[in-house]
Amino acid sequence: MNGQRVRSALLAAAQGLLLSLLSLGVSLLLFILFVLSLVFVGLGIGLFTTPVIVDAIRAHANQRRTFAKDWYGISIHAGYRPLPGGPRPGLAGQVERTVHMLKDPATWRDVGWLFVDAVAGFVTSLLPWALFGYALYGLVLLCGVWQPIVGAGGTFWFAFVPISSWFTAVLAALTGLALAGVALRWNPLLLTGHFQMTRALIGASEKRLLAQRVARLTETRHDALDNSAAELRRIERDLHDGAQARLVAMGMSLGTIEALIEKDPEQAKHLLAQARENSAEALSELRDLVRGIHPPVLAERGLGDAARALALRMQLPVEVDVELPGRLEEPVESAAYFAISEILTNAAKHAEAERAWLDIYYNGTARTLRIAITDNGRGGASLEAGSGLRGLERRLGAFDGVLAISSPAGGPTLVTIEIPCSLAEPGHRTALR
Repeated sequence: MNGQRVRSALLAAAQGLLLSLLSLGVSLLLFILFVLSLVFVGLGIGLFTTPVIVDAIRAHANQRRTFAKDWYGISIHAGYRPLPGGPRPGLAGQVERTVHMLKDPATWRDVGWLFVDAVAGFVTSLLPWALFGYALYGLVLLCGVWQPIVGAGGTFWFAFVPISSWFTAVLAALTGLALAGVALRWNPLLLTGHFQMTRALIGASEKRLLAQRVARLTETRHDALDNSAAELRRIERDLHDGAQARLVAMGMSLGTIEALIEKDPEQAKHLLAQARENSAEALSELRDLVRGIHPPVLAERGLGDAARALALRMQLPVEVDVELPGRLEEPVESAAYFAISEILTNAAKHAEAERAWLDIYYNGTARTLRIAITDNGRGGASLEAGSGLRGLERRLGAFDGVLAISSPAGGPTLVTIEIPCSLAEPGHRTALR
């Protein structure tokens, strides 16, 4: 137990050293840069510098949120407003982005936190390692270092102990040891207080998070309705232009065959062969249409086997790795399947990729389906408004899903999808079917 306490205190001291550097250095610098950028907005320069600085502030704040979660299990929600409709190019897009960021209350929470973090945050992160440092300093003074210091300048104060003799030097060393004891006992609590203060300053309230979630679900609900209407129109168009047209032609051919079967048997046989071909093609189109609505393998075998079957039909080789402990809810499986299909199709058609990798994993602790799709294409994919991936992101939003993309010029491209969901109960799935 004592060994664990010592390790925790020393680890907190090292963490405090890192945090004190970030607080006094990065936080203070970003605060000054933000103020200067606001001053230059009137000159036009700030329209270009403010978004960059705000992005840096958010990255700095998110890093602190990560430390809080990873080190002490303290969750600090960001609550940033997403840019509506995706970023627009040009000066108009730059102005829109700047105004949107400055109207976001989370931006001003972050800026206020920067100043407090540079003062109070620095102090709370300084103490864990300064207490150990002061204790070590007291032991160094006891080794005789106090003598030349006192000889040069008179009485020297160590904390509240005036050092002027060996006796007072011993008292200083004991004071340092007492400070080390305080560090062993309180270091983790000091950093916990540091992160609790951070959460109070930049953490989004539950009311704020709930309002954002309601707004997002309202938006994605409209998207889901629009997508459903568009999908219905596509199915009707495919039926009308494909299978229905072939069946009508086949009916007309059968009528002609009926008239020719006695007068011209050879021509009737030829038309029968054509009718048979038309029926086979109509059946194939109907199967493709049904597969596009909900693939049979997805309904019967689940997302893993459906993804493997999909990979076999792709124009490029796809390596598939699936780790699913069971079946997911049918709507989630369907959304994930068609998202995978669209991303792989884009990789084959637009990215000029030669190979792709598909990883499907279910995190039981977080109850999240995670999908990663990588290709070695030319890159350059984005979530800008109008792109297919942007539309896919909005469709996944109906499930509270998140899509992220990393696609530098020249590749490779990595698309990750996370969908919160639970494993389906077998009886419930049967009832759904």
